[in-house]
Amino acid sequence: MYVVKSPLSDADLKTVADALQGALVDLVDLALAAKQIHWNVVGPRFRTVHLQLDEVVDTARAHSDTVAERAAALGVSPDGRAATVAAGSGTGAVPGSWVKDSDAVAALVDALGAAITRMRERVRATAEADPVSQDLFIGITADLEKHHWMFQAENA
Repeated sequence: MYVVKSPLSDADLKTVADALQGALVDLVDLALAAKQIHWNVVGPRFRTVHLQLDEVVDTARAHSDTVAERAAALGVSPDGRAATVAAGSGTGAVPGSWVKDSDAVAALVDALGAAITRMRERVRATAEADPVSQDLFIGITADLEKHHWMFQAENA
């Protein structure tokens, strides 16, 4: 059932829908991973890392909403259910228990790096198909790269 009809061609819509759905999964997954580590980080830099993790969560959640609403605006039903996110997870495993601050930082560097790599693929994939969605991916990538830089600096 299509409630909203996109002005994009079917081929372009397929490309953009896949990119938006993938980004939604990555962003929800990143928010969950960062929150899991946030609850379990320990060590001398606990407070700094704890607060920095919340910044990643806030960024990922805000962008996930934007991505989902872009999909809906194009007539694509976004799917952010837990099972969908788990099946499409690409951030890698994060510790399920207490995690030393330096290990927490390393885990976030890896998770952010994985998300950035896939986001950059989406930037390329949507260049011709939908520059509006591409613009969203560019902004998201810039924000994730800023967090990536800051977490890398934590363990330098």
